[in-house]
Amino acid sequence: MFIAKLVGIFTFKELPEEFIPFVRFKASLDKREIPENEEIAILNISGTESYHILFMDSYKNIDEIKEELKEADAKINYNTRKILEGHL
Repeated sequence: MFIAKLVGIFTFKELPEEFIPFVRFKASLDKREIPENEEIAILNISGTESYHILFMDSYKNIDEIKEELKEADAKINYNTRKILEGHL
């Protein structure tokens, strides 16, 4: 199992350019538009060059995020969990 660590939480308009392709890909999978003020969490999957994108308004609680990551064979570390809980 991989560990997902928070890179940062950004609005779409503040998103560093290197993450835009990942965010757009996730948005296309979810069939959603991305408003400029959308809060987006970027998680790095340790041991890989992969990122997991979380559109924060899609989740009601941390358990929903943990379940989604479980499907990707990953789990969040303690610090990431606490920060994400503060944004939900």
